[in-house]
Amino acid sequence: MTATSTGLSVMLPVDGRLEPYILGTPGAWTRPTRPITSRVAFAAAHVIPRASADNTPGAPAAVDWDATLAYRHELWSYGLGVADAMDTAQRGMGLDWQASAELIRRSGAEAASVGGRLACGAGTDQLDLAGLPSGSAGLARIIDAYREQIDVVTEAGAQVILMASRALVRVAHSAADYMHVYEKLLAGVDRPVILHWLGTMFDPALQGYWGSADIETATGTFRTLIENNRSKVDGVKVSLLDAAHEVALRRALPDKVRLYTGDDFNYPELIIGDAQGHSDALLGIFAAIYPAASTALQELDNGKVARASEILSATQELGRHIFAAPTYYYKTGIAFLSWLNGKQPGFSMVAGLSTGRSVPHMVELFQLADKAGLLSDPELAAHRMRVYLELNGLSS
Repeated sequence: MTATSTGLSVMLPVDGRLEPYILGTPGAWTRPTRPITSRVAFAAAHVIPRASADNTPGAPAAVDWDATLAYRHELWSYGLGVADAMDTAQRGMGLDWQASAELIRRSGAEAASVGGRLACGAGTDQLDLAGLPSGSAGLARIIDAYREQIDVVTEAGAQVILMASRALVRVAHSAADYMHVYEKLLAGVDRPVILHWLGTMFDPALQGYWGSADIETATGTFRTLIENNRSKVDGVKVSLLDAAHEVALRRALPDKVRLYTGDDFNYPELIIGDAQGHSDALLGIFAAIYPAASTALQELDNGKVARASEILSATQELGRHIFAAPTYYYKTGIAFLSWLNGKQPGFSMVAGLSTGRSVPHMVELFQLADKAGLLSDPELAAHRMRVYLELNGLSS
């Protein structure tokens, strides 16, 4: 998207030597003046740790609440909803249930203060997996854990996202066990929820979710659950990185049940859609590309489909790079871009996950973000990139 040069230069490593890279200008992104209506779009936001805290693996999460909540206000200011306390926020990957509950409560209060849309994850991560009983007793414990978290989300004024459960994978022996748990939960909610199907590329511990490792078999169970409970399901978030599967599922969903794409590789084509429909969005990549994503959705509102597609497509290479295998570490790239753009004081993450990507990966991320017009303050980004390279022994 970048059309002009700033003249700013950073020496970047290329084939074992440092070469100058000239930064472009930020994109001409706009904040909406009225609510976005063409799509329902959530950005799954990350958390920012307190810089002075012990952010090492196994340490309790210590969150910089001011910076973390300011990031959510930034997303709301661009007309996007916020999806919180999910895998992008390192849920179960550094952020435990106690910290997640605090995040949900605080985000709920902030959303209410500005009328921002908020959906939050409810799961079972307060359970000790090693101590779970088997059979019906284990399923009952899982249902109780889900209900505890649903209550926290509901009391915060947020929409419930039923997250995939590692505990359920451990205890369930069949698709019937999944159906039993989810139907009990859906029977008890008073507002339609979002069901989240998270693929193993994001969390290997979820292998065999819905009772089968075969995607088509699992999809059959998933569809049956939705059909039987359509009044309790607002939509489904599918994070399998398989565009063809998503389109087929979207076309098979009951009327008024949304497909919230979780495909951070193929989101442009899925959001734009075709003559038979489109996907809405609940995406981690939107936390990184939110100015462009919002501008594209505004163009859709204005009937400018080609322009919206052009904007989203120009961010796709960046999205595929951030979510490249091992996809588990995509959060590292989102935090790095947040730091480059001045949204957090340091490049740090809870549980030390900032070490999850290599220097070459970050160098390419920097270039792709620049080419997409997503370095909001090129001078600051250039300075911070130089600091990062110097810290890693690559200063000129």
